[in-house]
Amino acid sequence: MTSIAGRAKDAKSGAGFVPGHLLNQRWAIVSVLSGLALWEFAARVLVGSKLFLAAPTQVIAAFGDLWRTGQLWVHFSTSALEFIIGYGVGCLLGVAIGFLMATFKPCKQAFQPWVSGLYATPTVALAPLFILWFGVGIASKVIVVMLLVLFPVIINTEAGLRQTPIALVETVRSFGANARQIFFKVSLPSALPFIFAGFRLGIGRGLIGVVVAELFGARTGVGQLIQQSAETFNMPALFAGVTILALAGILMTSGFVWLERKLIPWGTN
Repeated sequence: MTSIAGRAKDAKSGAGFVPGHLLNQRWAIVSVLSGLALWEFAARVLVGSKLFLAAPTQVIAAFGDLWRTGQLWVHFSTSALEFIIGYGVGCLLGVAIGFLMATFKPCKQAFQPWVSGLYATPTVALAPLFILWFGVGIASKVIVVMLLVLFPVIINTEAGLRQTPIALVETVRSFGANARQIFFKVSLPSALPFIFAGFRLGIGRGLIGVVVAELFGARTGVGQLIQQSAETFNMPALFAGVTILALAGILMTSGFVWLERKLIPWGTN
């Protein structure tokens, strides 16, 4: 007689077995499609006017119009360049400052008031000031994005390095490891999950910074597209701009999750 374990093994190897991650993806797809259907119904039936709420099909049509006229690439490429530069600089500075604060007590005491104060400051409210100082070009947008990304990375980097298990440090030190070996073999691997969490937090904050800075003053960009569409009551184009930001956030966050699983499997479940 076939055992219960054997039957379970046969069932898993059968055509009807669905792995857990595929089942989760299936539910995600169902959730997205259901939301889009509800959105279409609300826009077409409950609201009935694209001046107040654009349906998904109308947003897709707006994407097509923006693509044919070349506006989509112009706005997207401008915002992407601003985000990439600001995000990259913010992450590099954040990791460096977080390392200094976690390693050297005088640096911790010197930087902590600035980090605490500026992190609590609504940086987006300073966007008009940066535009006044640096103009409506790319520089002001990069600074806003950099400042919004910087502080989550600093805080997470410092927290990760400070929470390195003391027992592991003492163990490798007892085997004759020097400070450099302790950092690269114990402290940094232990802190990487925290650092990547800071990177992921910075994605959403950086995208907000790009849009807000462009709303206050820009020649091109997704934020400028959203502002122009709102002023002309072009809701499909407005929602197209918002969709670009949402898709960019989803793709970049998913990319970081995948990269984290590949580089630091000990930090993921």
